[in-house]
Amino acid sequence: MPLTHIEPTAALVVIDLQHGIVSRETAHPVASVIGNTARLAAAFREHDLTVALVNVGGMAPGRTDAQRTAPPRPAPAPDWADLVPELGATDRDIFVTKQRWGAFIGTDLHEQLAARGVSQLVFTGVATSIGVESSARSAYDHGYHVVLATDAMTDMSAAAHDTAVATVFPRLGETATTAEVLAAL
Repeated sequence: MPLTHIEPTAALVVIDLQHGIVSRETAHPVASVIGNTARLAAAFREHDLTVALVNVGGMAPGRTDAQRTAPPRPAPAPDWADLVPELGATDRDIFVTKQRWGAFIGTDLHEQLAARGVSQLVFTGVATSIGVESSARSAYDHGYHVVLATDAMTDMSAAAHDTAVATVFPRLGETATTAEVLAAL
């Protein structure tokens, strides 16, 4: 469903735009994703709306086949979890470090958003079919009005990105471009 409007209690939720994630190969140029997200973050702050910056700092405790078959990974770089500076983080922003795909389970994101009276969430980030989709599903389950800025996200796989955007996202909320969100602000 296309974007109808941005609510006066909206928040931008940025998923995993951190050094260790954006340095990976992605389906779409990550510089565009970062640029579009930075424009949205600046506009949300200009309108005194909440910006939530989410990074991933570890793994959930569950086991998967992928963990058993993957070769051992080297230790991450010291700045692996650091958010990219283009986001222009401020003291007014919400900062959440997650251990799972989604930003809600095991964090206080919902409580922080609720304390600020947030009713609508606009999502950006990497990876579309993992962190963004998982977080958007939880947001939908929590009753938020969900908006997905599809040109401010990418995935490691073009097919996974396209499936999420075309099949999953219309069932969770409204989809829009960065320009459409900015115009609605």
